[in-house]
Amino acid sequence: MEQDQDMAPEPSEQRIPPLKRRGVRLVLLGIVIVLAILAVVWFIQYQTVGKYMQSTDDAYIQADSVTVAPKISGYVDEVFVDENETVKKGDPLARIDPRDYEASAEQAQAQIDVSRANAAGVRAQVSEQQAAVNSAKASLAAAQADFDFARSEVSRYEPLVATGAEPKQILSQKRNQLQQSLAQVASARAELTAARRRVATLEAQVRQAQAQGEAGEAQLSQANVNLGSTLLEASIDGRIGNKTVRVGQFVQSGTRMMSIVPVKQIYIKANFKETQLGMMRPGQPVTIEVDALKGIELHGHVESIAPGTGAQFSLLPPENATGNFTKIVQRIPVRIAVDASEDTKALFVPGMSVEVTVDTRSAEGELNDVQADEAQRSQARN
Repeated sequence: MEQDQDMAPEPSEQRIPPLKRRGVRLVLLGIVIVLAILAVVWFIQYQTVGKYMQSTDDAYIQADSVTVAPKISGYVDEVFVDENETVKKGDPLARIDPRDYEASAEQAQAQIDVSRANAAGVRAQVSEQQAAVNSAKASLAAAQADFDFARSEVSRYEPLVATGAEPKQILSQKRNQLQQSLAQVASARAELTAARRRVATLEAQVRQAQAQGEAGEAQLSQANVNLGSTLLEASIDGRIGNKTVRVGQFVQSGTRMMSIVPVKQIYIKANFKETQLGMMRPGQPVTIEVDALKGIELHGHVESIAPGTGAQFSLLPPENATGNFTKIVQRIPVRIAVDASEDTKALFVPGMSVEVTVDTRSAEGELNDVQADEAQRSQARN
């Protein structure tokens, strides 16, 4: 017992609680001060920068690809490109068998030649008929001269017969000659009219042949267009994708054969919440992080903002006036241009996921102006 009492600790040697130790309290105080400083720094940074940064991970790399489809139907004769191949504008992509369209062009050219030959033949007939018109004019002039002479003879013999200087028989002969010459004038005038009408008919035939020739030229032009369309060429620079065409395949007009993706003209389509667009404006800087390029930060700028939410451009836009309504935050597409080198853009593929952050600080003054204007309007109404 005496040995146990001798081993009991003195009161001064009893264990002190950790919170009452000076060193511990100094460490905790230091931690609190550091946390307070960090909180103040964070608050200042948020108020000056953070609250103006609008981010979304609902963003994807896009490119306005071009669908390659033939204007005409036919069997594919040749394919000049492979899947994923890089092409330049004007490079041949595929050829459709041109023989049918060559035959159509030759047929149209033959129709033009026939029309020209017909027109030339009718023009020759017009020249011949013009000679007949001239002959009819001469006959009419001669008949008119005979008529004038006969009429003058009748006029000269009528007073002589009335005085008895000439017998009535001669006057009757002169009058008969006058009637005959009158009939000859009428006949010559009718021949001249018929000859002129024949010329008009032939000239109409010439115009008809010319019209047939013009129709043939239009058909030849269309045939040449179709013949030229047998060769499909790249309309833009890019890479071939989704190639489905094969040699020997029959393709209809408008059938999708392949796509050309302009990989050097890529952009980002970011879908921001409507609550994030209040201060977003075209031209604002954007920070871009591509999922496929970890640790690399790219830059860009806001190019444009869609004129409506994605739901408004859907096949069946929502109709909220149906009685039951649940408010859902809508998203609005924003087009973002990528300010990167061509080599960097070559690493992108449409459809890649990205995360973008838009710096909207440049629109702070605009928002303040809007608030001031609305405050003035409210005071004016009151």
